[in-house]
Amino acid sequence: MKKLVLALLILATAFAQGQVYQFTSGEENMEVQHRILMDSEYIIETTYQIDPPKFILTRGGYYKKEGNQLVADLEFNSNFEKDSLDVFKWDKREWEQQTNHEQVLDGKWLMGGRVKPEGEQRRDITRSRKTLKFLVDGYFQWTAYNTEGFKFFGSGGGAFTSKEGTYTEHIEYFSRDNNKVGMSLSFEFNRNGNDWYHKGKSSKGQPMHEIWTQRSAK
Repeated sequence: MKKLVLALLILATAFAQGQVYQFTSGEENMEVQHRILMDSEYIIETTYQIDPPKFILTRGGYYKKEGNQLVADLEFNSNFEKDSLDVFKWDKREWEQQTNHEQVLDGKWLMGGRVKPEGEQRRDITRSRKTLKFLVDGYFQWTAYNTEGFKFFGSGGGAFTSKEGTYTEHIEYFSRDNNKVGMSLSFEFNRNGNDWYHKGKSSKGQPMHEIWTQRSAK
């Protein structure tokens, strides 16, 4: 009984802190990488090809556990026009957990505005049009979408580091331009309460000074 209680406590702690999983599958004579980012309530799965780089799809939302399955009410699905799925089920048994590297910026963040020469310009993070950035154990993904009509605007992700005021992204997939894969982008960052200030240059080389606001638990 004590062993069972301990196992459940370990499992609950792992889900609360966040986890990253991967597995591969074969589709049309190519190897496809599946990456799953999740915390205690939210999950994102993205599939992409490594060589040559090719983004395939991404889907994510709030989930619950049902036996061996995770069932999510999706907030976004880049393949929605083809499959019409707004609920998705996963079976974790074939997933391989990745090394845990908790970092200071781990969590769910919503684009909260920008810093302009004239001052901060905030946006309403409760509206249906969202840009979400999900950071878990050294992996990141941003996704732009609208929950009304299930509209998908773009996504990208990979590995990241955040230390001593520098946040660096290493792009491994990018829906808008597969040629951006392999780029590394470094930014100044400062966390102030629930806000993360993010300053540097975009993948197009354009200056940016963004404000990301931590998303509260559901």
